[in-house]
Amino acid sequence: MKNLFLATLSVLFLSLSAGAQEAEPLNLKNVLIVGQQDDLSDRYTLEVGLLQLFTDYNVKSKASLNVIKQRGTDEILLNDSIHQQLKSEGIDTYLLVSIRGYNKRFKPSENANPIVEEINAGHLYPLYRESASTVTFSFTFYRDMQPVHYELIKTGTIGSKDAVMKKLLKKVAKRLEKEWL
Repeated sequence: MKNLFLATLSVLFLSLSAGAQEAEPLNLKNVLIVGQQDDLSDRYTLEVGLLQLFTDYNVKSKASLNVIKQRGTDEILLNDSIHQQLKSEGIDTYLLVSIRGYNKRFKPSENANPIVEEINAGHLYPLYRESASTVTFSFTFYRDMQPVHYELIKTGTIGSKDAVMKKLLKKVAKRLEKEWL
């Protein structure tokens, strides 16, 4: 009887502590979208697609290509004057989107990297690769230059760049509705 009581108590305690560890809601109201692709056309496709989606969900958004001058680098986004300018426009959340891999065995990192490391990292993967079975995207949200949310989104079997974007936007829309807003 004592063992049954302890087992029940343990299960109850574990379920309560697991529920307490859930992350705070993101409450996304505004965002600067930074597509971390080396190919400018891929970056444009990614940022504009996400910009339109966020706008459809009434999230104030801006693409980083509207902030970074032509042939500029993402490091300009770390500049205090740019950060203050974006804050004055009502944007306090940065969203860094990058491709982390193309197969199903990709192992995610445990924690989000600081924004300086993430912006300085090389991101060589294109949106579409013919031999890919899946595309894994990382979405990292930063407020006050500190990571507040990190998540991986995988698209299934893909056949073109347009198919990748269509599947990605469909999955991001679900995340927006359920977790990010």
